[in-house]
Parts: sequence; structure tokens; C-alpha cells
Amino acid sequence: MTDPDAARAETRQFNVCFTARVVGGLLTISDESTELRFVQPHEVDHLPIHHTQRLRIGHFLEHREQPYLG
Repeated sequence: MTDPDAARAETRQFNVCFTARVVGGLLTISDESTELRFVQPHEVDHLPIHHTQRLRIGHFLEHREQPYLG
């Protein structure tokens, strides 16, 4: 028997973004990626990424004092 609550379940998408700095090593593609590269901030609008990812990158580029939690 299936879970009767499963029919009422909601699916929600969310993004978790981290900032980091490069300290060494090489960029390496994994089985979770098809392309990997560094880009300049002015290139972000031209990347083939989901609009919510672009939004999160934009939040970072605004140099906010607090993380965006919306």
C-alpha cells in the first residue's frame, strides 16, 4: 500500500550557494558536470544557467553583509 500522504506532498526547489576562494589544484570535471570554468562577473548574464542560479550569483556580486534568505 502506498503512503496516503504522498499524494498531498509538495515538491520545492531550493538553491544552496557557497562562496570560496581558490587555494590550489586544478579544475576537474566530474560525472555531475559537463563544463567547468571561471568566468568574469559581466559574463554571468550570458551563461546557460537557471534564472535562480543567476539570481544567487547576483546576490553575491552585490557584496551583501547578510545572506539572502528569500
